[in-house]
Amino acid sequence: MTIRQIISVALGLLLLGSVIAAGKDKDNDSIAHAVDSGSFGVFMNGRRVATETFSIKQGAKGSTVTSEFKADGASETSTQDSELQLNAAGELEKYEWKEVSPGKTQAVVLPNDNFLIERVTTNPADKPQEQPFMLPASTSILDDYFFIQREVLVWKYLTIDCRQNKGPVECLVGQKTQFGTLNPHSRSSMAVSMEYTGREKIPIRGVERELYRVTLKTENGDWSLWVDDQFKLVRILIASDNTEVLRD
Repeated sequence: MTIRQIISVALGLLLLGSVIAAGKDKDNDSIAHAVDSGSFGVFMNGRRVATETFSIKQGAKGSTVTSEFKADGASETSTQDSELQLNAAGELEKYEWKEVSPGKTQAVVLPNDNFLIERVTTNPADKPQEQPFMLPASTSILDDYFFIQREVLVWKYLTIDCRQNKGPVECLVGQKTQFGTLNPHSRSSMAVSMEYTGREKIPIRGVERELYRVTLKTENGDWSLWVDDQFKLVRILIASDNTEVLRD
């Protein structure tokens, strides 16, 4: 299958956009279909240190991305949950993350006119601390710990840069697009870019696979992402941190 054919399939089945809603009956508005689910192993210096379990569901009104991140420490396990809600145009409706253990910090991000508002509590009984960001609802959430959000950004990148112009869909090697992002854990925003760098063969758990590679460029360093023929995330390499993320 060619890159054009594969992206055509991906755009039709996976991508977050208003085209998903166009062909739906109103009676089916509340029905959500799973488009991806599974888990990632997180490795540092070759040793597994955490597991992320995730799910992406889509319906006529939008998409929901849920994740549970469990890190194994020397004495206890740290667990965090997140839920990202997007409307049918791929814009933010709501984002929540919370510590399940050992802490109890919680945060929610909501759009408010031309702003995003983040409310954070370190204890459920405390009054939330509120911080506004002059960012639109189209801003992408790229939070710490939740790697599945990078897959969502890849799909967004493909929607923007791999277009169909009265012919086959094309994605050009070297095509680069910039995105505004928000990291709710660090309460900071950042401009990042994504670039399609081509198809390559790499070993995944001892088996050679031919995958598509996209580079995520940030002010803190580059991330290499590999996706399969359905544009599902298979591997992330953060060379500067000796960190690798692999789909189980």
